[in-house]
Amino acid sequence: MSKFVVPRRQFLLGATAATAALSMPGIVRAQGSGSVKIAVVSEQSGLFARTGTMIKIGAVMAVEDINKAGGIKSLGGRKLELVVEDAGDSIERARSAAQRLLSQHSDVVAGTGAWLSSHTLAITEVTERAKLPWVTLAWADSATERGFRYIADVSAPASKLVSESLMRLLDLAEKSTGRRPKTIALVYDNTAYSLAFIKPLKEGLLNKLGVKPVVDEVYTPGLSDATPLIQRVRTARPDFMLLNSANVSDSKLLIEKLNEFGLGKGRIPLLAPGANIGAPEMLKLLGADKIEGIIGLAANWESVKQKELAADLAKRANEPWMTQDTLSTYGSVYVIKDALERAASTDKDKVMEAILSTSTSAGPADYFCGGSLSFDKTGRRLDAPVALFQWQNGRPLTVYPEADAYAPIKWPKA
Repeated sequence: MSKFVVPRRQFLLGATAATAALSMPGIVRAQGSGSVKIAVVSEQSGLFARTGTMIKIGAVMAVEDINKAGGIKSLGGRKLELVVEDAGDSIERARSAAQRLLSQHSDVVAGTGAWLSSHTLAITEVTERAKLPWVTLAWADSATERGFRYIADVSAPASKLVSESLMRLLDLAEKSTGRRPKTIALVYDNTAYSLAFIKPLKEGLLNKLGVKPVVDEVYTPGLSDATPLIQRVRTARPDFMLLNSANVSDSKLLIEKLNEFGLGKGRIPLLAPGANIGAPEMLKLLGADKIEGIIGLAANWESVKQKELAADLAKRANEPWMTQDTLSTYGSVYVIKDALERAASTDKDKVMEAILSTSTSAGPADYFCGGSLSFDKTGRRLDAPVALFQWQNGRPLTVYPEADAYAPIKWPKA
């Protein structure tokens, strides 16, 4: 595959950001020699290209800022060089991207990505064999349950995300309406992150919470018609709905159909795990009225503590706001940078050891919700919070944790 070179100071300036971000996979080179290669593998083409591109943008801007600030100081100011590979829209392509990365760039010292947990699981099988440190945002519990030594996950696992978010929302509903929801509709795709999210619900969590699933529908991403799925929701009339969709186009079809059937705008309160529900495209495609009140669940979202950084990144990327994917990837690159500084070495074992020994409430922790950043022995982030955002007046605002929130959460009402 051909590579391209982008001069560092010309990347992501003004309106050129979108064009640069959508370019073919390549290398963003640091000026000068002796650079330190790190990688990002994300979905640059296919069904998940928009989210994968936002991941790439986060990596590119982090490398830009680190190099501008003097590079890796403990390594004599060596600059970072970013290698970009396209994970595509299938597990096979994601695995091939990781294999291509290693065959063409054996001197890469660490990497991050992809977006879809299914792809990350495939990629890290390859990087683990190569003993390449990898920082990811995978929700799937299994990402850190395989006994791997070269992975660090900055997200809470799906089992924690689902349990904490549902308990909080049930309490909120009871407080707001005087009635605790008793029934739920589950509509979700068959990607690894989505199935990981649904698994604890079916294995006893819903029963423990006193909630009965009256709709349980799974589909393959790339919907052409959401009518059959939403017809079942209309028939069942649940107290609230969980919608797990891995891409904007499917989310748009499902929410549009909910509104068409008179179930939107809070008539059936909606919890939607995944950053795509808070993407700017949702506002453009559906309008503020149809998405008002929808509660999104993410592993990270813009915190009030990141307000200036998020505004700067959004301006440089030519986006109205930043989502989990750009912010978390920006932070993940800083996790690698911090490890390189402390290791004072590009030896992969030393870098991985430094990543896992991260324990800080500053530096790379500044780019994630929550007050600290550290990892357990499996590589999973300790005390990783659940991040909830809600569409309020045309913006997906962080509403939980309270210390990171822009606004209080509201139970959606028709």
